Amino acid sequence: MKRKAFYGGTFDPVHCGHITIATSLLELFSLDEFIFLPAFHAPHKTDTKPTSGYHRFAMLMLASVNEPGIFVSTLELDHAEKRYSVDTLAEIVELDPDSEIFFVMGADSWMDIPTWRDWETVLLMTNHIVVTRPGYPISFDHVTDAVRSRIVDTRPSADAADVIRGGSSPLIYITNAVELDVSGTEIRDDVREDNRLDRADDVPPEVAKYIEKYELYR
Repeated sequence: MKRKAFYGGTFDPVHCGHITIATSLLELFSLDEFIFLPAFHAPHKTDTKPTSGYHRFAMLMLASVNEPGIFVSTLELDHAEKRYSVDTLAEIVELDPDSEIFFVMGADSWMDIPTWRDWETVLLMTNHIVVTRPGYPISFDHVTDAVRSRIVDTRPSADAADVIRGGSSPLIYITNAVELDVSGTEIRDDVREDNRLDRADDVPPEVAKYIEKYELYR
């Protein structure tokens, strides 16, 4: 059985932190594939309109083309509408019933999980991996006892693979194996303020060239 992780988000733009998460989780969780899943528009982000899906997909392809095991899916972009995780995961499971699926989210998303549509159903559909981010401490008080019983906190372990265990219910893994202080918001704001990309080291080189070529975020 193949093990596949799907990482949803706007990726506006994809940055080195995203790629490091992908390469690290591929190894730590013995994944066969890590798949970026750019959203047409994240339902919980109502204050901003993302860059066109075409540009975000192109930047993800440039960032991942030379990374073994990393792929980009257009599953959400193809719907061209706001789409909820419960619907996306249902489609993934239906299309690939023979693989073990993991859904990746950041600590900020985990803390907001009760606001997601059918959030308890979402957490029962697949395994989940929660990646900590600086400034977003992880807690478990905001979820139910049933959800807490399925949490595997790998943070004290040097190797997440050592604590992965099977079970009848999908599990929720918490990891701090990747903890990078970079965000798409900071990159966009930097370009907007200076009219150029000063934080080029925060994005893959080909993505930096793409941002400059198409004058994104100005």
